Amino acid sequence: MNWFTGIMVFVLVWWVMLFTVLPVGIRPDEDGVTGGWRGTPRTPRIGRKLLWTTLLACGVFGCIYLLATSDLLSFREGWLALNIT
Repeated sequence: MNWFTGIMVFVLVWWVMLFTVLPVGIRPDEDGVTGGWRGTPRTPRIGRKLLWTTLLACGVFGCIYLLATSDLLSFREGWLALNIT
């Protein structure tokens, strides 16, 4: 995996993790006290969610990087190899 592919994979993983983390811990403001619509969250805690997103994305990207650079999923040799003779 070269550096460009690594950056693109990390960005994709980060966005997927963001959409996974966003709904965690959301309590809607049913009365509209905060000035928003009735369904808006009372305390979105976006900074905390961005931190968790980054930490989770680093972990998932690390697993993807280790799997991509290992010979476990190699199309050149091993059980996934195309043995054309």
